[in-house]
This record gives sequence, C-alpha cells and structure tokens, in this order.
Amino acid sequence: MRLLKLVPDTTNIPFLRVRHRAVGLSALLLLGSLLLVAVRGLNFGVDFAGGLMIEARFEGPAELERLRAAVNRLGVGQAALQSFGAPDTVLIRLPAPPGDAEAVDAAVKRVLGALRGLDPSVEIRRVETVSGKVSGELVRKGALAILFAMVGISLYIWLRFEWQFGVGALLALVHDVGLTLGFFALTRLEFNLSTVAAILTIVGYSLNDTIVIYDRIRENLRKYRRMDMVSLLDLSVNETLARTIVTSLTMILALGALVLFGGEVLFGFSVAMLIGIVIGTYSSIFIAAPLLVWMGVGPDSFVTKPAGPEGAERVPGRAPEPGKAPGRPRGSQP
Repeated sequence: MRLLKLVPDTTNIPFLRVRHRAVGLSALLLLGSLLLVAVRGLNFGVDFAGGLMIEARFEGPAELERLRAAVNRLGVGQAALQSFGAPDTVLIRLPAPPGDAEAVDAAVKRVLGALRGLDPSVEIRRVETVSGKVSGELVRKGALAILFAMVGISLYIWLRFEWQFGVGALLALVHDVGLTLGFFALTRLEFNLSTVAAILTIVGYSLNDTIVIYDRIRENLRKYRRMDMVSLLDLSVNETLARTIVTSLTMILALGALVLFGGEVLFGFSVAMLIGIVIGTYSSIFIAAPLLVWMGVGPDSFVTKPAGPEGAERVPGRAPEPGKAPGRPRGSQP
C-alpha cells in the first residue's frame, strides 16, 4: 500500500524569497496588536478583573436592557450584561460585594429575585466571585508565567545551539504572543486564566516547531559548508515542511472541533490555541529562520578554525630548532 504524502520529497519552495515582506507585515501586525492592547485593553474575566459573575438561563431570548435596569435598581453595583453562547443565556458581572461569603450569597439572592420578577423560570447555572486583591495577584502571576517561560526557553536554545538561535526564537515567541493578545483585544473575547494557559501552550508549540527547524539548519550548516545561507535555510525549511504541516493540521482539526462543539466554557481557550497554532507555524518559517540571516549566521559561523599560522594545524611535540628541518620520530622509516 502506497503511503500518502502531503508534501513530496522534491518540494523546493523558496520561502526566504519573501522574507522582507513577511517580516515587514509581521512587524506591522505586532505594532497594531500592541496598540490595540494599550488603547482598548483586554476584556478581563472575573479571574483578573475581580467581582461577582452570575450565569443565568431563561426560557426564551433574554432582553438585556430590561435585565440591566432591574439589576442596577438593587444597589449592588453597576451591572455589565452580555449574551453567553445563546440568546437565552446571560452573564451578569457585578463588583465584588464587601464582606464574607454571606454577603456574596445575599447579593446572589437579591439578583435572583430581581431576575425571577421578570422571568419566573430563570435558572442560575454558575456563580463565581474573586476579590480585587486576588485578581491583581493573578494578573501579576499570569504575566510573570508567560515572561519567564519565554526567557527560559530562549536561554535553553542559546545553550543548546548558539546565541543567534536564542534571539531568533525569543523574537518569534514575542511575535506569537503579541498577535494573540491583539486578537483578543480586537474581538473582546474574555481573557481569563484559561487564556493564559492557552498562551503558554502556544509558546511551547511554537518553540517545538522552531527547534525542529533550527536543528535541521544546524545539521545542514555542518554538511554544506559552501552553500549560500539563504539556499541552506530554504533547504532546511523544506526538509521539515512535511512534519510541520502534518503536526499543525492535526492540531487545527482537533481545535476546530473544540471551537465548534466544546461549548462556551472552552471557547476562549480553543480560539486562542487555534489562532496561536496558525501564528506559531507562520513565525517558525517566516520569522525564526530569516532572522538568522540578518544576525550574520553563515556556513562558517560555528566552524572551529584550525590553530597555527595560515590555518596550519599544530602537531604536539618539540618544536624544531631555527634553521633545521623537523626530524622524523624514532623508529620511522624514510
């Protein structure tokens, strides 16, 4: 039985021919993403923003304006309402009630009473509460987790390969994380602890793909000492292209199923992973590899130069006296 090959062995796509345009486009997208995050901000969930969140389900489509007015009349704080997955399900966000668990229970009961005044069949499906102090700590720890993961990974690649590879991997990871954050700032999807977990997974996946390509580049640097660097990088990317496509396609199919059928609880995580896989695959080919050219990596960059004048190799032993030819070792035949 003949095996199916998504990428023929003779594939020779000149990826680096478009490296200037690809890196320029990525730089513009990254800048736009950072501006979006700075101007619009992220739609933090209760994990990071703190407060009280109530998920309520009604018999029919919910009228958000009537519900918002009813909840605001209770005096428990300014309410923010949004549909959650279906027209009959609503997320209600309120400031965290001051006090202990009894205060939270009292606020939930007051909200439930107001909602049942509009629709007696309403069902409270989920209640979450996080204090402002805890949410601030979660924001700090989440940001540190992403930062330490990226720096640690880059240091590992530096030690495993060379510093140029570490810098290239770090810039590629900054690209992946920045564009993912920009997507969340643009779409206003909820950013919570599950999203942080997705970003850390994206960092690991993108790094794995980058290391596979970098390892093949290093092998080819030892094998083809006189090949042009751009041609060598194209060769390395094409040699790992089958593995990259098969791995990415498998992940995309699995995550696509989660996006469509995983429900609202997993939707943010699944979308972040799906966008990150596509961005990470792109950056491994069009960002991580071309950066090596601009950092001066060449076929002879990591070749140990032989010692001695004019590249002559030194032979251990006593140096000959001036004006005399070196003698033969004892017992050697002329």
